[in-house]
This record gives sequence, structure tokens and C-alpha cells, in this order.
Amino acid sequence: MGSLDLSSVDSSSPQREFKPLDPEEFRQHAHKMVDFIADYYKQIETFPVLSQVQPDYLRNRLPGAAPYLPESLDTILTDVTNHIIPGMTHWLSPNFFAFFPATVSTAAFLGEMLCTSFNAVGFNWLASPAATELEIIVMDWLASMLKLPKSFMFSGTGGGVIQNTTSEAILVTLVAARDRVLRAKGTDAIQKLVVYCSDQTHSTFTKAAKLAGISPRNVKSIPTDLDTDFALSPVLLRTVVEADVATGLVPLYVCATVGTTSTTAVDPLEPLADVASEYGMWMHVDAAYGGSACICPEFRHYLDGIDRVDSLSLSPHKWLLCYLDCCCLWVKNPSLLVKALSTDPEYLRNKASESDSVVDFKDWQVGTGRKFKSLRLWFVLRSYGVANLQSHIRSDVRMAKMFEGLVKSDSRFEIVVPRWFSLVCFRLKPLSWSGSGNTEVLNRELLEWVNSSGSVYMTHTIVGGVYLLRFAVGATLTEEHHVVAAWKLIKEGADAVLKGVRN
Repeated sequence: MGSLDLSSVDSSSPQREFKPLDPEEFRQHAHKMVDFIADYYKQIETFPVLSQVQPDYLRNRLPGAAPYLPESLDTILTDVTNHIIPGMTHWLSPNFFAFFPATVSTAAFLGEMLCTSFNAVGFNWLASPAATELEIIVMDWLASMLKLPKSFMFSGTGGGVIQNTTSEAILVTLVAARDRVLRAKGTDAIQKLVVYCSDQTHSTFTKAAKLAGISPRNVKSIPTDLDTDFALSPVLLRTVVEADVATGLVPLYVCATVGTTSTTAVDPLEPLADVASEYGMWMHVDAAYGGSACICPEFRHYLDGIDRVDSLSLSPHKWLLCYLDCCCLWVKNPSLLVKALSTDPEYLRNKASESDSVVDFKDWQVGTGRKFKSLRLWFVLRSYGVANLQSHIRSDVRMAKMFEGLVKSDSRFEIVVPRWFSLVCFRLKPLSWSGSGNTEVLNRELLEWVNSSGSVYMTHTIVGGVYLLRFAVGATLTEEHHVVAAWKLIKEGADAVLKGVRN
């Protein structure tokens, strides 16, 4: 046997054995990372809330290729500090009042650490029995907190599943509703299927309908107005549905909302369910934001009529401290999801699944693989209890009420729509000598002034043709003094904008 020629071996290659998961190295690096994250949370107020970088900034700061040799964690974290954090819009900043909050907590982080560390791919029961069964338990826990009927619970005749986002919750229910109708009417009927929403329904509904094969012309967006606080009118819904039926179309699905994105409007579930039931439509309730508040008795009435609908989704990552992403979907008839979404390849067959004695969540979602996300929700519910979660919701609402009062105290501003939860919609009033177009320009300038300061981040919307500013309270670290400081900044912005008009 000849001698081994080592002349071609690259002497610059790493000399020590490569171990991508060494428990002791993991312990050391993970401790360092936790310290880094804790310091980030402590310092988060020092960063501009809205990133001030320009497009493509990062390409000019980082190398064009991955390193051939390993780099230390310290070197990587230095680059995070110098290059990544400046390009972040800091959703966890206590001065983030834009969109809806993406809430977090110590308990959820610990649950996510455990979820990630196990790396369980729980597509069916056998792949990870604990992952499946814990999800069943926590979905029933949360359903009980919301006082949902047994028809939505595993302990009753329904059940729940953790999706990634509301988009997927709507998509899977749309597909289940579609297939139920097509089984009865034949696949050619797909061109006649019609789905309904309001002009305040989240844009993800239109996307989901497109993915489900619904013709764009058959996605009916029903107008709302200030007279109904931008809620979906059952009278208008019935009128549109009747007209569609008269032309031979088939009503399929109506999406109601508890807490719309623009103004947190709440659609009246009971009378909408009357229409849905009369025409055999699947009715879904998107309560992504507002639903979490319904764990508090004083908000539960927003879900009145929920026993009449087919499905409900809400997102604990918005207001129940759960980190992105976590969307809870409950359905009355899980078998309709399974019929529409199940796959049964030979390599996944097993006695438990074939006995129909277990739940295989792969058949309740778009994809196959799924994380052990219920750990995160379980940690939150156990660590804080219902009482503290209710207190958290009420604290945010209380701060929003305070901000609403501050707005009302300044004669230059007005509240545009009622405040239902912790979002305040307001604007600079129209000037007596100025047209409505000028009012929009002034409010756009005010928003730009506030956001460019880096101290606060808000967003806008347009409803009923009115441009307004949205002030959403709910970031986990926000306290009353942050709200007061934000209002002070807004008033300074108003002074500057109006002074420019006068000059």
C-alpha cells in the first residue's frame, strides 16, 4: 500500500474536528447570546424606532461571499451591533405605536428556546406525540378562556390548531369550504363560487381567495362607512348575496372581523351569521387582534354569536405576549379540513393514524412540517395565568384611553372613529379656510415629522376617504410615560407643521 500524499490538502482548513453541536460550546455561546439579547432589550430606547438606513445599505457593509474559515461569535455579534441593528425597525421599542404590536415575554422566549432546542417536526402524532397532545390541550385552554362553545373544542365536537399566521388560517378554511361545495356541485362550479368581506377586511383575504382558486371578480368587498363605525353591514351583505344568487353564482364564504386593521372595527357576528346560514356559506371570524381582548369579561361581548360561525382565528403573537408567529384557529368541523388537506404517503402510514384515534396536524395546515409551537403558548399561560394576561390587556387599553383623552384636550385635533381596544385613530382637524385635500397634506406632513425624528413610530390609514393617523398602544415595554412623551412630540410636530402653513 503506497504512502498517503498530503500535498494537495489545504493547510488553511480548520484543524480541529468540526462539531456543529457540542453541548459545552452551546452552553457557553447561548449564555453569551442571552446576555446580548438582554442588553438589547435594556438599550432598545436608544435606537431610532423606525430604521433610518437607505435601501441596499447592507450590501455595502458586508462581504460579497461567505467566509471560508470560521469566525468567532464575538466577531459576528459585533457585526450585529454595527450593521444589523441600525437596519432594524424596532417593533419591541416602547415607542413603537405603528400597525399592531408584536408582543413578547420572558415565558414565551423560554418556550421558544425549548421548541427550537427539541427541533421536533410534529407533522403527525407519531412524529412527536407530546407536540400533538400539548397543542390539543392548550388550544382547549385558550378556547375556555375565551368562553368558546364546546363545538370549537377537542373536549367537544371541534378542535383547534396553531397556524403560522392569519393568512394561513383563512386559506385553509377557504379551501375546506370550497371543497365541501365542489363535492356537491362538481369541480366546474369553481368559477361560480363567491366570497364576501368588507372593504376593511385585511388584504390577506383577497390573497387567500386567489390561492384557493376563486376568480378575482368573485371576491366581493362590501363598502362600509362612518355611520356603522366601518363595520360590515348585514343588510348590504344580504343585498349583494341575493343579487349574486339571482345571476347563478354560488355564495361560498364570508369573512367577518373583530378588530379591523385600519380602525379596529367590529363586525356584528350574529346578524351576519343569519345571512351566512340562510345561503349555506362558511363564516369565518378573523379576530387576529381584537380576539385576545375577549379573555376579559368586559370585551367578551364582541364574540357574541360565535356559536353560529364555522371557524375563528386570533393571533396571540399580537397581544398575548407570544412572539411571532402564533395564530390559533378553531373549527367546528375538523373533518372538513382533513378531507381538503390530508396526504397519506406510504412512508407516513402508521397504526395510530390509521386507527383514527389520534390527530395528525399535517392535515390541518398548508404544509407538512411544523414546529412544537404549543410550548410557547403553554409557557405563557402557565407562567402568567389568566389574571395577569387580563391585566396586560387592560393596561394597554387604559394607556390608549389616556392618549385619547390627551387628543381630545387639544382643540387642533379630533378623534375620527370610536376607540374599541387600544388603537386611537385621530388627525389634525380641517382648517376653516382650507379644503379637505389640504387637511390630508397637513396630516401626512405631521406623520413624516414624527416618524423622521426616530423617537416615535406611527402609521396612517384612509377610511371613508379620510386620511387619519393610527396610534396603537401595546408594545410589551410601553409604559404611561412613553405615551405622554409621544403626545408631547406629536404636539411639537403639529406646532411646526401649522407654523409652516401660516408662514
